[in-house]
Amino acid sequence: MDVQAWVKQVIRPNEIDRFLVNGKDFINEEQIVGELTAASVPAPGRVRDILKKSLEIQLLSTEETAVLLNVTDPTLLEEMRETALEVKKRVYDNRIVFFAPIYCSNLCVNSCVYCGFRCENRAEKRHILSAEEIRREAEAVIDEGHKRVIAVYGEHPRSDADYMADSLGHLYAAKRTTPGGNGFNNIRRVNVNAAPMCIADLKKLWRAGIGTYQVFQETYHRETYAKLHPAGTIKGNYRWRLYAMHRAMEAGIDDVAIGALFGLYDWQFEVMGLVSHAHDLERQFGIGPHTISFPRMQPAPGSFISENSPYLVADDAFKRLVTVLRLAVPYTGLIVTARERSGLRREIIGYGCTQTDASTKIGIGAYAGKKKQEENADKVQFMLGDQRSLDEVVRELASDGYITSFCTAGYRCGRTGDKIMSLLEKGVEGKFCKLNAVLTFREYLNDYASPETRLAGERLIEQELQEIEQTPFFTDKKLLPTFMSYYRRIAAGERDLYM
Repeated sequence: MDVQAWVKQVIRPNEIDRFLVNGKDFINEEQIVGELTAASVPAPGRVRDILKKSLEIQLLSTEETAVLLNVTDPTLLEEMRETALEVKKRVYDNRIVFFAPIYCSNLCVNSCVYCGFRCENRAEKRHILSAEEIRREAEAVIDEGHKRVIAVYGEHPRSDADYMADSLGHLYAAKRTTPGGNGFNNIRRVNVNAAPMCIADLKKLWRAGIGTYQVFQETYHRETYAKLHPAGTIKGNYRWRLYAMHRAMEAGIDDVAIGALFGLYDWQFEVMGLVSHAHDLERQFGIGPHTISFPRMQPAPGSFISENSPYLVADDAFKRLVTVLRLAVPYTGLIVTARERSGLRREIIGYGCTQTDASTKIGIGAYAGKKKQEENADKVQFMLGDQRSLDEVVRELASDGYITSFCTAGYRCGRTGDKIMSLLEKGVEGKFCKLNAVLTFREYLNDYASPETRLAGERLIEQELQEIEQTPFFTDKKLLPTFMSYYRRIAAGERDLYM
C-alpha cells in the first residue's frame, strides 16, 4: 500500500461518532470561556474551599479549575503551591519516577507547522530504526541505569502498529549485565507516544505489552488546531485525535496519557481542555488519565511559529499551570521533561510533578551514537533545555529529598486502570510505591551511581528506611519483614524484587 492510500484508510468515522453525545464532543468552548470569565476575580474563601476538595483527592470541576486559573494574589498562589505539593505527597509520596524517550522513527505524513518532523521539512534527515538499531538504543539507555522508556514514532505506514508492536518486543528483549550485582538490567516498562489509531491497531499494541499510551491533543482550541494542522492530513481531523484515548480504553489499554503543547494557544484554555478530557474519560470509562504532560513549545528546526507564537508561555505562567493541574486532577501523574532548562525543571518538580526524564536524546539512533543535539540538530523534533546525565539529575533530586524510582511493580502486579485509580485516590498505591522505590533506588546506587551520587543517595535511603519502619501502614499490613528481606537481598546482588 502506498503512502496516500494508507493515509485514506487510517481514520474510522464510526470510532469517533460512538463516543459523541448528541453529535457533540466534550470540548465546549463557549462554556470554557464563560467559566474563565466568570471567575476573573476569585474570592479567597472560594479558592481555599477548592483547595480543601483537592486535598481530599477529588477531581475538580472545570468551574473550580477556572477559579484557580484566575488567581494572581501572591499569598494565594503560595497556598496553592503548598497544597499542590501536599496533594502530591499524599498520593505519590516523595518519589520521582524516571524514564528515557527512544525515538524510533521520524518519518511522518503530517504537516504540523510547529514540528521538525513535518513532511515538508526537507532539511530533516529521515530514518526508521531497524530491529538491531532498536536493540542498540535500548542497551545504551539500560547502561545509563534506566528501566523504563517511552518509544516515540512519527505517523507513517512504515512505522505503523505492526512496526510498533515489533519494536516493543525488541525493547523488552534487550538485556545488559549489571556493572554491580549478580544479574542483568533490562527495560521493564515500555510506554508509547504515537499517533491516534483505530481500535484494531491499538489491540495489537495491547497484545505486544504496551505500557501507557500517550497522545497529546496539542491544542484543544478548534480554530487554532485547524490553522496548525492542514485539512486533508490525518492530524487535521480534530476529533480523531480527541478520542484517541477513548479508543485505547476500548481496546483494553487502561493506562492512557494526555497532554497539550503549551504555546500554541492560551494556556488557561488548554488547562481547561485537559481537565475536560479527564472528566470525559471518567464519565465514559470510570478511569481518568494515568499521566498529564504539559510541554512548552521549544525551537524546532525550520519552524517559524515554534519561536514566534504569540502564546509562548512565560515561566511564571508555567508554574501556575502546573500548580493548577496538580490540584485539578490530584490522582494523576504529572510529567515535566528535559525540554525545560535544568534550574526551572528542578523548581517545577516542587510544584507536584511525579515523573521526569534524564540523559535524554531525541535524535534517531542518538543514544547508541552518543550524539548531543548540537551534533545532529537536523534530526531532532525540537531542542532540549537540559542534557544532563541521569546520574547528575538523580544526585540533585536526592539532595532535595526526592527519592528516584525506577519501579514498574504496580503494572506487573496488575495495579493498573481502575484498580490503581482507586488505590491512588485512597493513598494506598503510594505506600507500595515507596517500598518499591527504595528497592529500585538501591539497585541504581549499587549498579550505576557515581561515588558522589551514591553518597547523596545513601543518606537519603537511610532516611527512607527509618520512615518506613516507623509508618503504621507497613507494620499493620505486615509488609516490613518481606520488604527488609528484599532490601538485603538486593544489597547483596539480587535484582528485580518487588512488592
